[in-house]
Amino acid sequence: MKHISIIGVGLIGGSFALDIREHITGVYISGIDKNHKHLNQALELGIIDQIADLDIVRSADLVVLALPVNSAINMLSEVLELISEKALVVDMGSTKQAICDAFAVHPKRANFLATHPIAGTEFSGPCAASKGFFNNKTNIICELDQTSTVLSTMVMSLFKKMGMHIRYMTPIDHDKHIAYVSHLSHISSFMLGKTVIDKEKNESDIFDLAGSGFESTVRLAKSSPAMWAPIFEQNKDNVIESLSEYIKNLNQFKTYMENDDFDAIHLEMKNTNHIKQILKGIV
Repeated sequence: MKHISIIGVGLIGGSFALDIREHITGVYISGIDKNHKHLNQALELGIIDQIADLDIVRSADLVVLALPVNSAINMLSEVLELISEKALVVDMGSTKQAICDAFAVHPKRANFLATHPIAGTEFSGPCAASKGFFNNKTNIICELDQTSTVLSTMVMSLFKKMGMHIRYMTPIDHDKHIAYVSHLSHISSFMLGKTVIDKEKNESDIFDLAGSGFESTVRLAKSSPAMWAPIFEQNKDNVIESLSEYIKNLNQFKTYMENDDFDAIHLEMKNTNHIKQILKGIV
């Protein structure tokens, strides 16, 4: 891989570019983004070597789509028409069923690899990019058998060199599970932030009184709406299902409070403490 083109030079695309430089000697990275400020920042930070337009992907060995999921589908269609038969396009979006279904019978389906590296922060743009960002992060790969083995082997090796843990899922399973462990937490954070803003009209009270618990819980509410609204749209059915389960648990908690059943509340919290062991990898 001598020439890699990154479409979307923000947090994910920028971090991927920085890691590429650590593992591929002499690689040339071109950047494409509708945000000209981001392109200039990426060039200044050494994330990319050239600001380019879409036509440059004709000479790329690897094209990385690090875009909002609604933009990625349209962009993938254009890129597949331009790339050579020996090039691979990798999508890094947070939903997989829509994009996999859209290109299931495309003549260049073998030139496309559907991935989702589960890595992110509440920050965005190339200034948020960092080396080693994907180390020890899980990367979900969907429909590997639909991608050319020759093309996928080189990028799968690159993922592993970056320290990613690889998991394989169907697009349907991916979107269902990620709705619970990622999409729901973002909705919860946004709506907690909204609840406090609606109730606490004095912003200084929020700033002065908010503790570390509130700050950590609403951290995700600082995420980009331009990225997350399309995710909720594409994964609508799974997100609604996860929300229904969450609301049911909230209502149950509220009922315990109304009935002064604090033993039940203690038991619910004690049982949920098991999440500590799960997240530590003990179970």
